[in-house]
Amino acid sequence: MNEIFEKKKNSGNRNIIVFITICIVAMFTAGYFIGGSLSSLVTPSDVDIIQQQVGTTQNENTPGELYNITYYYNTTDLSQLYVDAKDSVVVITGSVLQYSFFGQQYSTVQGSGFVYEYKGDMVVITNKHVVDDAENIVVTFSNGDGYPATVIGSDAYSDLAVLSVSTPLDEFHPLDIASSSTLQVGDPVVAIGSPFGLGGTMTTGIISQLGRTIEDSVAGSFPIANIIQTSAEINPGNSGGPLLNYEGDVIGITTAIIEDSNGLGFAIPSNTILRELDSLIETGSYDQHPWVGISGADMTYEIAQAIGVNVTYGWLIMQVTENGAADLAELQGGNKQVRLNNEWMIIGGDIIIAVDGTRIVNGDTFMSYLEENTIPNQTITVTILRNNQTQDISLVLKQRPSAN
Repeated sequence: MNEIFEKKKNSGNRNIIVFITICIVAMFTAGYFIGGSLSSLVTPSDVDIIQQQVGTTQNENTPGELYNITYYYNTTDLSQLYVDAKDSVVVITGSVLQYSFFGQQYSTVQGSGFVYEYKGDMVVITNKHVVDDAENIVVTFSNGDGYPATVIGSDAYSDLAVLSVSTPLDEFHPLDIASSSTLQVGDPVVAIGSPFGLGGTMTTGIISQLGRTIEDSVAGSFPIANIIQTSAEINPGNSGGPLLNYEGDVIGITTAIIEDSNGLGFAIPSNTILRELDSLIETGSYDQHPWVGISGADMTYEIAQAIGVNVTYGWLIMQVTENGAADLAELQGGNKQVRLNNEWMIIGGDIIIAVDGTRIVNGDTFMSYLEENTIPNQTITVTILRNNQTQDISLVLKQRPSAN
């Protein structure tokens, strides 16, 4: 029995070996024909291309070799944009007389600016706060050449100033200014300036929001409206430098940051520059800022609940200036003081919810609309909520009092 069993066992093993051998031969045969078929699909030119790609990959991985990398946004070469714009951006320095316990002392101020051609003449545009009360102003170009400059016009309410520079004509490389009307949140932008005195610094970002309102000591108690918010890095010394689109055109002028913030910078829109430039250069000032004569607060859900209205947007009028445009139009301020969210506020006044049919979401929207679309002595239609009913009121805008 054992002998018969051993024979059967040996016979079974031989069968398995033969089966495996047949499978292996079949696999190699199929591989040969399939490989031959596929190879017939690859032309000699394709082989050359593959070899070139392999060679390129090997070269890229070769230690010690350097390659130029160009960064593009759509078709924009960022490094070339900088090359084209850097000679147009200048550093502005000056001295400001200050009084202290030790008597009179001079402190140095520094900012940025850019060259613009106005009716054949070259000027430098910057922020008013950069050169405000400054003496011995000097404009230094990217090549290091510095020349004396004089303020020929300024406007505190837009924080703009225009300088005349005593320099040879070939030093000037003017930038173009484009309209800011078509800007949208998310548009890419570039800021070039001299943060902390580091001239020619370029940062990139996007437009974070439009129609902001900021407060600046140069404008006194009035806000600066219709501001661009950007994520492009802005630091002290950047003020007055250009904010550019990816075509290299000026769409704003950097002006402020929120201290200790990350990516919260602000710029005056180019439309404001274009609107004021004639007056700033020809007369030395700009006096066409509209004035309503009210103070207020942004509406919120909490305020709406506290005063018993169903509108959670708009601008709540708290106080009306006597003989101002709002007063003459009989807009009403608040009449009751309450504490809400740990702050005291005056309620009971009209709520502005639209101007000329444009929805007013908050104070930023209201003031930015007026700044962009109106001038003194213009009649506007203000839609208000009073006693839970809407009314349209005609209002004749006045001229904002002088900042000086």
